[in-house]
Amino acid sequence: MDITEFVLSLREKALLYGDYSTYWSQLSGKLLNCRKKLNIATRSRGKFNPKSPVTPEQIAENHEYVTLQLLTAERAWAQAMSIKASHSADTKGMTSKTRSHIVSRLDKAARTAESLAQALSSAASGASPTDLLDARAYAAMLRGATLFEKQSWESCLKSYAVCRIIYSALATSTKGDAFKDLLSETIDPSIRYAAYQAKIPRTLPIVTIARKAFDHADPELVDQVKQLNPNVLAHGDPDANKGAEGAPTTLTWRGREVKIEDAAIAIAWAAVGTARGQLFEKLASAGNLHPKDMAGAYDEILVASQDAVDATKQAIDELRAEGATQSDPRMQGLQITRTAVNYEMISWRIGRNRALVGENDGVKTDFGATLRRKKRTNESEGDRSKGEAPGRQIARLKEKVVLYDGILQSLESVKELPGVANDQDLFGRLEATSHYFTALKSLAIARSHAIAGNAVNSLALIKHALDQCKAASFPLSNSSDNDQDEFTPRNIQVTKRNVTLLHDTLAGELQRGRALVEIFSLTDNKHLAQPLTGGPASKPLSSRLFDYAAGGVDLENIVTYPPRLEPFPVKPLFLDVAWNYIEYPGKNGQQHSAGAATVQQQQDKTKPGAPVPEPEAKPQKRSWFPFGR
Repeated sequence: MDITEFVLSLREKALLYGDYSTYWSQLSGKLLNCRKKLNIATRSRGKFNPKSPVTPEQIAENHEYVTLQLLTAERAWAQAMSIKASHSADTKGMTSKTRSHIVSRLDKAARTAESLAQALSSAASGASPTDLLDARAYAAMLRGATLFEKQSWESCLKSYAVCRIIYSALATSTKGDAFKDLLSETIDPSIRYAAYQAKIPRTLPIVTIARKAFDHADPELVDQVKQLNPNVLAHGDPDANKGAEGAPTTLTWRGREVKIEDAAIAIAWAAVGTARGQLFEKLASAGNLHPKDMAGAYDEILVASQDAVDATKQAIDELRAEGATQSDPRMQGLQITRTAVNYEMISWRIGRNRALVGENDGVKTDFGATLRRKKRTNESEGDRSKGEAPGRQIARLKEKVVLYDGILQSLESVKELPGVANDQDLFGRLEATSHYFTALKSLAIARSHAIAGNAVNSLALIKHALDQCKAASFPLSNSSDNDQDEFTPRNIQVTKRNVTLLHDTLAGELQRGRALVEIFSLTDNKHLAQPLTGGPASKPLSSRLFDYAAGGVDLENIVTYPPRLEPFPVKPLFLDVAWNYIEYPGKNGQQHSAGAATVQQQQDKTKPGAPVPEPEAKPQKRSWFPFGR
């Protein structure tokens, strides 16, 4: 049976929705069921009998005994991990009693796995050589975890080395990725930490460390590994050891030479150099490639540079975990290395976007940027690009704008790298490069406005692009990288030829835009002046007093004559004469009596012979002074 795959599947299912305590309780139930199947379970209230070791004959008779041993070992391991996880948040650290308990559980798991490997080594068990190696590797992994907690670094390194060599041999003979994931996530970090504690230099790769430690292992085990895959002991893991021989030991960045002390960084940096050479050869031998094909050639170097960035970040995190400060020379060297590898990765990312934009960074209006065939001539290509729909042309320009935005974001991320802001020369070139690609972005947007018929907006954007290009001309014109041709891979470097071509194109586009705006302005003025020349349908001057007559005034059409009946807005007039005669609830008597008295007085005044009331004496006006009139 596949021992390691069985164990990893149990862990994955349990830890997917729970923790180590959940895994521990699940294993207890499975272990009881397994004992019931083998009829060796202790009955309820029965006398406990000590478990006898599993023999090869029992394994040959029933493979369930192998499952019994694995579940027993895994339960002890899960209990140890559960205790360790529960004390991981303690600020004062783990006590000696707790650590001793964890070590005892791990030791039980290792002893159970070792007894299973010893039983399988017998010919009576009927196990294959692959099963025996799998059991030895599983036992070595548990023993290495036990020695890791005991802090016995030399013995821990030997156990993990045995585990790594066996799993490397098994990984090459099987198609699954379970062994590779186990190596990268569990075994390799443990070997690296144990090697650091054992004062082994970081410049040695993990494969070399494991191979040297495995040389002192059991000769019988060495013969079994050689029978399975002899290349593992001869050259180590082919995937991990790729590029280890002849890896660079130093890295130069902006005139500063830094020593590479980490083996993973050295291997990754060597892979970047190899991918760079392959990229140059591919572009030089392929000739005129389609932009998408040219961009696809950058994939390998982008992956290699990303591996270098990840290796550098991991080395910095490990150094910080050890308590190293920023003033430590090792930390300073890693920070310079980090800036160098990140600059390299971002540079090739920008180069890929420049390849996708098209020839000369998209300065030319190549709307027919499809795969050219040998049967088509340049004239037919030009006719096809001219006949392309305006909507499709605007869509292509939008794609270019997205690529320019990606380039500008990458340039901003370069400026945030450690030490870049203090380098005035480099920072100035980055600013000029940003102006250059901003000008290209403005040019693409201006062309889309021109296609849509907005000549004024297009002219304003072209003027802005020309200003940006002028700001980038002086720093980039002093560049020494002027030997690039069309087959040289594009990167963050912008040459003088690129800036000159963009400046000349923008100057021509500016003159063309001004001419178009002038033509459209004259056309619009004639169109506005057309209704002023008279005619039965034209409005009179009195109706257009708020419009500026650019083409002159027609004095023969001042008002409408003969006048016509037309509605005009007026303010409504409200008559409130009858308000005095409105009767409100609760005021009927007073209002009625007052109204009646008023009516009676009016009637008395109108009767003949009625006495005329004397007029009331009005008070005389007096002056301000008492002696007035």
